[in-house]
Amino acid sequence: MSTPVVYDINVLVTAAATGNSPFRSWPSPPPTSGNASADCLGVANDAAEFSLWLSPHILRNIERILVELFKWEEAKAGAYLTALVAIAEHSGGDVIDPPRTVHDCPDHEDNLILDLAAEVGALLVVSNDADLISMSPWRGTPILPPDLFRQKVDGMRRHARRR
Repeated sequence: MSTPVVYDINVLVTAAATGNSPFRSWPSPPPTSGNASADCLGVANDAAEFSLWLSPHILRNIERILVELFKWEEAKAGAYLTALVAIAEHSGGDVIDPPRTVHDCPDHEDNLILDLAAEVGALLVVSNDADLISMSPWRGTPILPPDLFRQKVDGMRRHARRR
């Protein structure tokens, strides 16, 4: 059984919209693409160790940011959302609308990410958000930036291959 993981909106946007972004061909360490967020998405797409969990809130905000900030056409943003949902389902995760239970962070948006993590029992949260990272470990759940998560997965996989 795979381990539940939640990626913050900023990770999922950065995976597709910035740097070396191989939309549709998600890399997975090793090797890496140079875009740590895209590599994190590749880890979920592998469906080997982690199941990706999403929420309607996350999907709506990804679409809004890609269309408004990055000027993506709605069709392209929609295709990306479809790919994310497919990755989540393939990995053993899903899209759920968790109940509002978390009020630990001053930022309402961050609490919605933590609601999802709490509901699915996420082993960890991957985020570039300084406020979330500063809360790590949140209720015992590590909150890691994408590059550190990628490094840990790479190390874990290298260690497993040596056995």
